[in-house]
Amino acid sequence: MSSLDILIFIAYGLVILLVGNFLHRSKEKENSSSNYFFASNSLPWYLIGTSIIAANISAEQFIGMSGSGYAIGLGIATYEWIAALILIVVAKYFLPILIKNEIYTMPQFMAYRYDNRIKTILAVFWIALFVLVNITSILYLGALTIKILLDIPLIWAIVGLAVFTLLYSVFNGLKAIASTDIIQVFFLVSGGLMTTYLALNATSDGNGIIEGFKIIANEAPEKLHMIIKSSDPNFTYLPGWRAIFGGIWIAGIYYFGANQYIIQKALGAKNLREAQRGMAFAGFLKVLIPLIVVVPGIAAFVLDAKIDTPDGAYPWLLNTFIPSGFKGFIFAALIAAIVSSLSAIINSTSTIFTMDIYKNFFHKTASEKQLVKTGRLSGVLAMIIAASVAPLLGRVEQAFQFIQEFTGMLSPGITAIFILGLFWKKTTSNAAFFGIIISLPASIFLKFVFPAMPFLDKMLCAFLFTSFFMVVWSLLEGRMKTYPKAINVDKRMFKTDRVFNMVSIGIFIMLLALYIVFW
Repeated sequence: MSSLDILIFIAYGLVILLVGNFLHRSKEKENSSSNYFFASNSLPWYLIGTSIIAANISAEQFIGMSGSGYAIGLGIATYEWIAALILIVVAKYFLPILIKNEIYTMPQFMAYRYDNRIKTILAVFWIALFVLVNITSILYLGALTIKILLDIPLIWAIVGLAVFTLLYSVFNGLKAIASTDIIQVFFLVSGGLMTTYLALNATSDGNGIIEGFKIIANEAPEKLHMIIKSSDPNFTYLPGWRAIFGGIWIAGIYYFGANQYIIQKALGAKNLREAQRGMAFAGFLKVLIPLIVVVPGIAAFVLDAKIDTPDGAYPWLLNTFIPSGFKGFIFAALIAAIVSSLSAIINSTSTIFTMDIYKNFFHKTASEKQLVKTGRLSGVLAMIIAASVAPLLGRVEQAFQFIQEFTGMLSPGITAIFILGLFWKKTTSNAAFFGIIISLPASIFLKFVFPAMPFLDKMLCAFLFTSFFMVVWSLLEGRMKTYPKAINVDKRMFKTDRVFNMVSIGIFIMLLALYIVFW
């Protein structure tokens, strides 16, 4: 990177820090746990939508999905495009129940609907997952990219990302994070589009992006299909039509409906209407994301990128085709994606620890000031632990992949108890408790007995088995009676306003057109 690139990147960093601190609340509000963790329920739709995208898109998308675009093609966009529909479903059917019952954390929901056993188990699980998998992997992948571009030691890149994230997020709370995310998403989207333009323009030898698309269609037509055939070696990652209608919905409902650092944005909304519109806006942005993170990887394939692994596609594009000045802006976009995700996960980690563990088990009468202080300290501690573990990922890649797969083994069970808890009044606490326990052996059984089965199919099967187990247990235990802690659901709760409906229909039409063109 040139001096101009570094100057642009430093300017970005200063803007983020200045804006984050400018949005710092008054001392009175600063000591409010409601403001720190949930923005005092004041977030409008546009902050919710951009903050969800900022939390969702990180180095895993820029580096990982570009690599998948290089290796698999446009089919990997299924994860983004189906996510747009899942956001609509969560907004319409899940949010009304959560907001009406004043649910602010997922462990809180587990205690509200079931009991404290499940709440405590999942609170500990989510904290461990966020710190040891999510934050750690984002730090490592982000630092790896910084190491390549700036030629600095990996450990200092990790420390730099950790400190920068803490400076603007851990002291300011959700409102400042969500407000600053507008700037982060601006860098993320504009920088990503710039990379796509320059990559396609390079593909056409300077003849523009339309010509670049034509060349990709002519030279690599196999990369422009959404439906992977069973004969394709990538079928195990995206099993044809089942990738659209199967296990991806289990993963998506867990991620966007029961994942604290995503759903917390919507739960901090002014009201239900703003929350739903915000998630619909996030769904619209998800439709655009493959243009930013997948198409550059396909272009790198056509350009015959000199890389050792597919994940090197995006850094290769930055080093090869991005001119001075633009490189600094795009690098800022990549860092924006990384830091915004880190800040969201740190905030949610501290929220769960403070509200579901510290307040309940260690200090039930804690003051607002003590809760905010605990949230900040737990956020700093989480980052220190993650930063300490992150360098190890370079040496224990297989162990890291195992952790990721282990997470996927548990998500079907969590999704089952979440959905049944919301919509089936007969679900009992014991059914949920043993359901979450039985889901892991079910996933392990599928992994070793059916090793050739695509991972998304395994998730669907594990979800169906766990759900069936819970239904049978609940019927036997409850003798067909409604469980006392069941949530009352009225179909009138799911009525949505015209704006939400129009955006939802627009998203569906766009996705239908995309799948018709690229099926």
